[in-house]
Amino acid sequence: MRSPRYTILIANRKTGVVRRLTLSRRLLGFVCAGLFGIPGVLWLGARGADQAHADALQVANENLQIENQSYRQATGELTEQIDSLQTALTTLGDQAQLDPATKRALEQLQKTGKMLAIGGPSPADLAKPATSSTPEGTFGILRDLLGSLASRLESVKSRIETQQAQARAVPSIWPLVGRYSSPFGTRKDPFTGEPDVHPGIDISADQGVPVHATADGTVEAAAYDGSYGNAIVLAHGFGISTRYGHLSQFAVKPGQPVKRGDVIGYVGATGRVTGAHLHYEILLNGTRINPINLLSGR
Repeated sequence: MRSPRYTILIANRKTGVVRRLTLSRRLLGFVCAGLFGIPGVLWLGARGADQAHADALQVANENLQIENQSYRQATGELTEQIDSLQTALTTLGDQAQLDPATKRALEQLQKTGKMLAIGGPSPADLAKPATSSTPEGTFGILRDLLGSLASRLESVKSRIETQQAQARAVPSIWPLVGRYSSPFGTRKDPFTGEPDVHPGIDISADQGVPVHATADGTVEAAAYDGSYGNAIVLAHGFGISTRYGHLSQFAVKPGQPVKRGDVIGYVGATGRVTGAHLHYEILLNGTRINPINLLSGR
């Protein structure tokens, strides 16, 4: 059976010429499919491209969110480290301050070369940038740098704390208010008149005047001790000890901790004496040194 045909008339309004275009059903179907199908295909292609672009944007956005979260976390960690370093710096600044008398006494003891050695990084060391063999980006480098600086500051803090402990152990104050009556070293013996070595200093005062610990420490002994009479020995650490002789009474017991300025006993005239006074000694690693070198002005 012959396929139906369709005639399309095309007329020119100006000339009146009419043209006929005869098409079979199959050919007309192809033409319609072309007219309406191509835009649809183009629309579907554009829609697919837009969806792929949208999917790519979504993936990129999710990656940015993850990256931003990592940056926020890293920033928070760095902020905590910076705050910690600021606190450490403030603490170091406070700890590094010594009162003039204690500083002077500590310097005098350190000049003897017998104090416990201490050490730590210098300011130049602290100024050097820390390095990392495997830094992971800027935050990794900063984290390593701050971690190294914190470690070094901790070392400096430990050194300053040791220095502070030494400062508390230095006998830097007068044990009582009185009259300086006999020096350290060679003198004339008050009983024989012969040259003699005096291992401490004598401070004259009335019977019963309070005697104070000249540094932080622990009572090593509080008992009668021959020519010293009633005597107290305080151990201050770092090889430093002090002796207080000729006391009338004790205010402390062996093993008791004391602070600089605490009352430990009272002036008396026990032992080998000519009158009421305090005999005061400082020993550094068992060697007696002149207390006057460490005492501040009265």
